[in-house]
Order: sequence, then C-alpha cells, then structure tokens
Amino acid sequence: MLTLFSIPKAFTGRSKTIQHNAIRSWTKLSPPCEIILLGKDEGTAETAAELGLRHIPEVQCNEYGTPLVSSMFAMAQQAATHPVLCYVNADIILLSDFLPAVQRITAASFLMVGQRWDINLEESIDFNRVDWEQNLRKRLELQGKLHPPAGIDYFIFSRGLYTDIPPFALGRTAWDNWLVYRARSLKTLVIDATRVVTAIHQNHDYAHMEAGEAGAFKGPEARRNQELLGKPDNSFGINNLSWMLTPRGLKRAMTLKRLYYQFDAIPALNPRLGFLSIPKKVVFTLARALRSILGISRK
Repeated sequence: MLTLFSIPKAFTGRSKTIQHNAIRSWTKLSPPCEIILLGKDEGTAETAAELGLRHIPEVQCNEYGTPLVSSMFAMAQQAATHPVLCYVNADIILLSDFLPAVQRITAASFLMVGQRWDINLEESIDFNRVDWEQNLRKRLELQGKLHPPAGIDYFIFSRGLYTDIPPFALGRTAWDNWLVYRARSLKTLVIDATRVVTAIHQNHDYAHMEAGEAGAFKGPEARRNQELLGKPDNSFGINNLSWMLTPRGLKRAMTLKRLYYQFDAIPALNPRLGFLSIPKKVVFTLARALRSILGISRK
C-alpha cells in the first residue's frame, strides 16, 4: 500500500534513541508498510537488518558529504513496490491515524503534508506495551507543541510526481518548501493533513553538524539551497495549501489566513499574473470582506 523511506543520521548518542523510537513506530503501522532506509551512516544497515527493512546504502552526496534530496527521491521512487510513497524524517514518530489518512486519498496524483507536534522525549519507547500509543498521546496533550506551518517533516505523494528535484542538501533549509511549491505549480492536489495525522517530532540539538543549528539555516549548504529554491516566492509552506483533510473528508481551506496565502501564491504559480501581487494589508482587508460575505470562520 505505502512505501516509507528516510535517511537516518548516525545511530550514536541521543540520535540513536530518537531514530529507534521513530523507525520502530513505523513498523507498528497496520497494514504493514514497505520501509526503506537509505544511506550508510553508522548503524543504518544494522537497524535495517534488525527490523527486517530494506536498505539502499548508495545515495549521491555533495562535497560536504550531505545526501542530496534529488538522489534520495529518485532512488526511492525507482525501488518502491507501491504507487504511493512517503518521505519522513527519521526523528518522526507515526501513530495509528497515519495510514487511514493516506487511504482516504484516491487521486491519481497528489501530495499530502502536515504540521508536526514537538515534544521532549529522552527515553526509549517500550513498543511491547499494548498501551504505548495511548500513553504517548496523553503525554503529547500535556507537553506537546504544534510546530509552525513552515516546517514540514513528511511528504506523502504519488510515485512519479517528483522527477526534476534540484540538488538540495538534505537537512538544510528550503528544500521542503520547494517540494510543496513544485507540487502546486504542477496543479497537483496538495493537501494539509494536520487535523487528522499526529506526527510527533522528538526535539533534538544539531550536534551532528559542525556548525550546529546555524549551519542548517545559514551555512554554505543552506545558502546554496536558497539559490536552488529560486525566488523567495517559491518558498511554500502548509499555509499555501488550498485543501485540507478533516475527519469529515477533504474540504477547501477557506480560513482568513489561507485566503491571504492563496492571494500571496499567485505570482509564484502564475508569473504572468505577477501584477496581482498585492500588499499584505490590502489582501487581508479583501479576505476579511470575503470571509464576511461567505460566512467563513476565522479559525
């Protein structure tokens, strides 16, 4: 039904606990998914063997040794045995609401993403306990925080959607926002699953990078990713999506904020209509008037 793929960091220190928690949660999904771990950082091959997962060691990297998003997606799409794939960061725990959300999308071509929940989780999860998910959800209610919509940690998409990804460095800025922009520019159905998918991000530092967090967002690889992104208008987040999956099904995203972002996306998606780029204050005034006319909620 679904092929999950990811490139873990080295399984050392705290990253080992975080990644084991995440990947083990994927193996608990029902029905079972095909899971592919890519790369050859320490512990990746061993984890794949231990859990009975597929392993693809050779992924193209840049001169800094960072895997390229283009290579990862190309290899996964070629190797996958299912028509729907999901890239997910190796620190993201998935719960039982994940696959039902995927199963509800029947479009031939689509992309579905969502916001994550951030939480501090220091210990290994005991997946042998039948109530591990219930306990984790209770903890999330008390301690979790919904991450802003600019950051995206999973991409569920139909195979063949991405054939021309620039050589972005994984784990640096901009590449995730480009993937959303590209799907929208292809007029593919792009869906926000935040309301129905609980994706849990285990907070961590950037000790695996020489320059730390600053390197991920301001270092030379980050600057190159920004160049590959192109115009700032090509940076799309979850607010730029016009569809959302809810417990009642697919619906148009028609909140005041989403209406603004639909106006804001016009120049990027339709360059010939660049003259429609309107100051934010004017757009919000127009959106507020439209909301009032249509009786649309502010939420």
